[in-house]
Amino acid sequence: MTRDEFNAFCASLKATSHVVQWGNADVWKVGGKVFAICGWNDGKDAFTFKATDLAYEVLQDQPGIRPAPYLASRGMKWLQVYDERGMSDASLRDHIVTSYEMVVAKLTKKMRAELGL
Repeated sequence: MTRDEFNAFCASLKATSHVVQWGNADVWKVGGKVFAICGWNDGKDAFTFKATDLAYEVLQDQPGIRPAPYLASRGMKWLQVYDERGMSDASLRDHIVTSYEMVVAKLTKKMRAELGL
């Protein structure tokens, strides 16, 4: 997946917002909460997302995938796909959707209603 494809996919999810921060990273949010990030790793795009407990345990040691720098070191279950062999584009999209859904589920009922979610 390219950075442009990542941004287009995240933009297609309902009620999302985009900011560029943290060293030119594309940061995607829903309800003001981050669900996906595309930043750099040794000059290549790296894709970061919130993971379920099971996905975190299974995927964190797979080639091309690692616990997300900064986020995982703070006890959060976030993964980063930093190499193409980490996972297919379809799997990456599935994990981004799961991350989005996990963040939406934690929003208040009022916020979800305001966002039409």
